[in-house]
Amino acid sequence: MSFFKRIFSSEKKDPSFSEQAKQTLDKGLEKSKTSFFSKLTKAVAGKSKVDDEVLDNLEEILVASDVGVATTLKIIKRIEQRVADDKYLGTDELNQILRDEISGLLSETNLGEATEFIIPNTTKPYVLMVVGVNGVGKTTTIGKLANQLKKSGYSVVLGAADTFRAAAIDQLQIWADRVDVPLVKQQMGSDPASVAFDTLQSAVAQNADVVIIDTAGRLHNKVNLMNELTKVKRVMQKVVADAPHDVLLVLDGSTGQNAFEQAKQFTAATEVTSLAVTKLDGTAKGGVVIGISDQFQIPVKYIGVGEGIEDLQVFNKYEFVDSFFK
Repeated sequence: MSFFKRIFSSEKKDPSFSEQAKQTLDKGLEKSKTSFFSKLTKAVAGKSKVDDEVLDNLEEILVASDVGVATTLKIIKRIEQRVADDKYLGTDELNQILRDEISGLLSETNLGEATEFIIPNTTKPYVLMVVGVNGVGKTTTIGKLANQLKKSGYSVVLGAADTFRAAAIDQLQIWADRVDVPLVKQQMGSDPASVAFDTLQSAVAQNADVVIIDTAGRLHNKVNLMNELTKVKRVMQKVVADAPHDVLLVLDGSTGQNAFEQAKQFTAATEVTSLAVTKLDGTAKGGVVIGISDQFQIPVKYIGVGEGIEDLQVFNKYEFVDSFFK
């Protein structure tokens, strides 16, 4: 069996990660994995050890896989150190080394060990504000997350605070109906903060466990976006003092480097506490998960690896690395 097809038992895996979830993850990362390893195979062809040429080729491959330049250089530096320490490093060991170093990077920035959709029980309702540009799969992610949380036994209320697009409200209503959870909404053009306020009041009255607030995907500039999100937060805190408890930024993994730019804009406009990376099943740019997590030091909480309602997964770094490298 060739080196890039081995499964290494040294990698920690969680037995509670279901076989169906694993199969979905394997399939979702197939394009990224195939693209990466076809390039890696060519890079080490005819080579018996990791030398400067192999490292140069590896650097190009990682950048092309949208890991990002800064994260790529960090990985290359770590491998160079291992080459220096070991004096001789065979190319047949390169896959395991990459696996180790990427796992190490993810360990530094991610909780990434969960396999279930669990909300902290320290407060009720737990308020989740979702941000992201239009078209990244924000509303779909909210719907899928509501479904997963409801399956886990939580009562969920949705708030349609993206009042700048009628389509956003309509789409969220479709998801609310599909998942069978209540949606609080107003007319298009209404004050988003007012919708958020009403949503939290409704959730408190219903003794709901979780509130998920959709927000505008795009405003005229960063200042407008910052002001709008700050206002929404301030008004929510009139109902739940420490809301929101999580600000989830949704990024489209298929856009590669553009996802980095979106992350930069939103982290400048508001405090982002977690990430969801969507559409990984339709792209060879799965490396973006590694780069964004490393560069922004924000944990990836969820990944989208398929179009089905069940295909939003809790991000588990061990299973992600295992699926990518096996």
